[in-house]
Amino acid sequence: MAPVSSGRVRRRARGSKRADARARSAEDWWWDRLAPRGSGYHLQQADSMLLVLPDLEPTRARAHRRAPRRAPRPPARGPTAAAKHRTKPRPEPSPDQGPDSGWGDRIPLEVLVHIFGLLVAAHGPMPFLGRAARVCRRWHEATSHPALWHTVTLSPPLVGRAAKGNLKAEKKLLASLEWLIPNRFSQLQRLTLIHWKSQVHPVLELVSRFCPRLTFLKLSDCHNVTADTLVMLAKACCQLHSLDLHHSMVESTAVVSFLEEAGSRMRKLWLTYSSQTTAILGALLGSCCPQLQVLEVSTGMNCNSTPLQLPVEALQKGCPRLQVLRLLNLIWLPKPCGRGGVPQGPGFPSLEELCLAGSTCNFVSNEVLGRLLHCSPKLRLLDLRGCARITPTGLCDLPCQELEQLYLGLYGMSDGLTLAKKGSPLLTQKWYHTLRELDFSGQGFSEKDLEQALAVFSGASGGLHPALCSLNLRGTRVTPSTVSSVISSCPGLLYLNLESCRCLPRGLKRAYRGLEEVQWCLEQLLTSPPASR
Repeated sequence: MAPVSSGRVRRRARGSKRADARARSAEDWWWDRLAPRGSGYHLQQADSMLLVLPDLEPTRARAHRRAPRRAPRPPARGPTAAAKHRTKPRPEPSPDQGPDSGWGDRIPLEVLVHIFGLLVAAHGPMPFLGRAARVCRRWHEATSHPALWHTVTLSPPLVGRAAKGNLKAEKKLLASLEWLIPNRFSQLQRLTLIHWKSQVHPVLELVSRFCPRLTFLKLSDCHNVTADTLVMLAKACCQLHSLDLHHSMVESTAVVSFLEEAGSRMRKLWLTYSSQTTAILGALLGSCCPQLQVLEVSTGMNCNSTPLQLPVEALQKGCPRLQVLRLLNLIWLPKPCGRGGVPQGPGFPSLEELCLAGSTCNFVSNEVLGRLLHCSPKLRLLDLRGCARITPTGLCDLPCQELEQLYLGLYGMSDGLTLAKKGSPLLTQKWYHTLRELDFSGQGFSEKDLEQALAVFSGASGGLHPALCSLNLRGTRVTPSTVSSVISSCPGLLYLNLESCRCLPRGLKRAYRGLEEVQWCLEQLLTSPPASR
């Protein structure tokens, strides 16, 4: 039997390697191509970053890689064949060159941190940073940078309804946090805890010890939050100024104790309305948080039918720098004036956003709105959805002159109400130059009244186009000519809702999103003949 030459052995080895590569999936093949041979880098397949460098050798086409196999030739005999298959010695690398460490070590650490920062800003640090840290030593060093861990959301896995299973999952995650928080969270600024039932105190204790830069804390669906826990956090984290307690079971005494400790620096506060909200509002009315800028109170999963009595004037004195006030889906009424009447309060001179939206009729009237906004010239957003008692005349008396978003929609509640038939032109004439979003859904304005209101956008002075980009006319009596006119006059209109508009032809009563759909609606209104309604 003739001896097998070393060249043939190498060709057979290369053939077997190509066969193995074809047997693997395309994704595995790409990961192996990206990791240079001998570099020692192993890339994670799941949720890892694909980094393409311009100096890498281009891959061959699939057709060349899958060339048909040829039948093995019989071994050649004689001195000519031996000379043909004689192996040539490979040149040894120079001592100063050294082995190639691969593209991973050639990327500066600052560049990797910047790339990872873009991903963290878009999707959060977890689970990407945890998986990227296992790619190689270079990536591990980059993911360990504390600047990448400034915003974190922690939630134990849901293992069912069993309380023992949830407790076991929380303790398992807590054991990981005992190493992660001291080693990664030194620059943590925003922390969100979701679905923690029993281990909130140990987690916040670790945060208070190792996260001095914490500014925002959100507790969503968390239980067993005590006053000692919140006070400990307020004392340790001197930069903490925002607290979100939506849908969490927190005693009012704990919140009041926290506000007494950190109230002087509080900027934002989110609460879920319950029977204990009155005690928290009492602390706010007593000037406990004079720097408060955002206050939101909304209903939880179980709506509370007890109305919230809000002393408007006392709140204006206690929170004079309030910029955002949201009372969402909440049944509330202001404190009654009494016989002598309530003196006019200082108002909210810095208020920019007021949201009183609700799914049911509330007690907000023109008089209540005037008490809230009589001294708010900087108002930019006014959300009065569900406030059926507000009239255009009452809105016209407001001091704000540059309103950008106005929502007056009535959703599913206008059937048994007596709505105003006139007055919409008063609103568009006052704010047409700044309005970007307008919602008239469910309002009872007549066809002629809506035509006059929307015609204001056609007569913009100075040759400038209106800023209107969103218009909701759902369930109104708007006509085709009025819709055509407003679309032609507002080239920046990106959202138009014409659902349930009884005066429009069939086939056009829907919502249009994007410039192309809105322009298509205009073409249909201009070219198609009148259709049945």
